[in-house]
Amino acid sequence: MPMEQALTALKTHLRANSGIQGLEILKPTELERAVELFDRDGFVVLEKVLSTDELALLQSGVADAVAEITALDPEGSGNRGAKRYSFGGSSLTRSQLHRPAWQMLLSIEPVIQLLDAIFGNPDYSLRSASGDFCLPGAVDYQRLHTDVRDWEAPDKTPFSAFQDPRGNVSIRDLPCPYVCVNFLPQDIHALNGPTRQIPGTQKSRERIPGLKAEPEWMRLSTVCPAPAGSIMVRDVRAWHGGTPNLSDEVRSIPNLEFYAPWFREPVVPGIDYADHQLLPDRARQLTRFCVAEKGHDLVTGATLRAP
Repeated sequence: MPMEQALTALKTHLRANSGIQGLEILKPTELERAVELFDRDGFVVLEKVLSTDELALLQSGVADAVAEITALDPEGSGNRGAKRYSFGGSSLTRSQLHRPAWQMLLSIEPVIQLLDAIFGNPDYSLRSASGDFCLPGAVDYQRLHTDVRDWEAPDKTPFSAFQDPRGNVSIRDLPCPYVCVNFLPQDIHALNGPTRQIPGTQKSRERIPGLKAEPEWMRLSTVCPAPAGSIMVRDVRAWHGGTPNLSDEVRSIPNLEFYAPWFREPVVPGIDYADHQLLPDRARQLTRFCVAEKGHDLVTGATLRAP
């Protein structure tokens, strides 16, 4: 089948079938239900979290970051697959915390209230300010994956910490070690690359299926529709992946990632000392492990391959 014809057929299929059946989108005040769904499914969606002004600032900041990153990649090769990009993986600091738009997200009160309820302790901390985006024409599915793993040797990755020397306990047997909060600067719908989430997989030790083995219901298990200004809060152990962006718009999901009070992995500084001092008190506390030392020049900028 010619590519154009195949994409037209896929659009028709996704319009008719994409989206988690019975997806609950909660209000920011529904904290008890939000924690219940997060614990059950490994994710939860809240709408109307960002005010009009906050949403406008985020949209502007994201547009600036996207323009800076894509200017380095006129061929659209991406760094998470063709026309797919990680905001963190495209930054010299592995973070966008130097940008005011991401700094603003640290002070969104409904987010803080929900994280307090999930962790049950306010002493959690920021891991990174990142997220991802995909351009129109990102027609491939991203393989299902998780964002955290049991310990691996440092020559494989510096970002793994948990190890049971007896081999009895996996990170999947523990409470949630860290949470990702994705913010939606635009409406998410069936055709602009909604994230697919496989409910209840945060504790699973099953082998994650590859693209060829993945059943169709998983491909259609997407978090949509969801309106701009919403947040998607994820247990990073739950299986998830990107889907085709068959629209004519950029789909971005900037995020903040938070370690549980009892969990740590290496953190790369993402904000310089002077800017850190200008943050509100709570934001300074959340970013206490992400700040560069006083007098150290933090080099920021875009790259297609983070150091």
